[in-house]
Amino acid sequence: MDLGLKGKTVGITGAGSTEGIGFAIARAFLKEGAEVFLCDLNEEAVRKVENELKQYGKVKAYVVNVADEKQVKDLFAEALNDFGKIDIFVNNAGIYPQSALQDMSVELWDRVMNVNLRSVFLCGLEARKAMEKTGGVLINACSFAALIGSAGSGAYAASKSAVYSLTKTMAAEFAPFHIRVNGFIPGVIETGMTKEVVAQRHDAMLSQIALRRLGQPDDVAKAVLFLASEQSAYLTGTFIEVTGGKLCVQNPDYGYARWGIE
Repeated sequence: MDLGLKGKTVGITGAGSTEGIGFAIARAFLKEGAEVFLCDLNEEAVRKVENELKQYGKVKAYVVNVADEKQVKDLFAEALNDFGKIDIFVNNAGIYPQSALQDMSVELWDRVMNVNLRSVFLCGLEARKAMEKTGGVLINACSFAALIGSAGSGAYAASKSAVYSLTKTMAAEFAPFHIRVNGFIPGVIETGMTKEVVAQRHDAMLSQIALRRLGQPDDVAKAVLFLASEQSAYLTGTFIEVTGGKLCVQNPDYGYARWGIE
């Protein structure tokens, strides 16, 4: 199926790891014929990603703190100068620190909110400006922690709950400019960011997933391509869950026990 993404210009935040969702999303867009610009705070990492992706098409990396208003404004100005337009923007940047609330410093709390939430606000506003004459698509990374709280990562869950709400508000406020705003909710995806938690809780996590496998970054990338394409032209203010059925029922292991399948 032709998704109609050839020639589109796509921006992606939090794309500084070849093991991450941002990398997989960028590669998927490039394979569809889009042009991609990436940003991350880690210059060495994002340059590595840029070099890995060059084989697939036009890609450029920028070193940006997406929680800094001036740097975000400069990013969009440079990208518009380099690419001429922005059709799709993916707010993918995020951090996932593990800490009980009573053990968390105010500094760490603020960092989580800045990276996970403030960046979505800042980049969303600049994306609207860039797309207001031509229309476009804004896609925000959320989490199942936005739907059900997460003990031990409460700051992360709170930030993603706010992103969930903000996405719906943006969808309504940006609609007059023919900008669609949606989000994706990854389940347990095997990335560099989740590696430590997965190693500690692998079997318990699998028991909560109906498909009985952990997700891969490419699973998320496919959903993002759909949200960016005209195949989802009447979707805005909503989310696609890419969780393998983690949230579909209270007891996702029921079928395995019923049929005696390990």
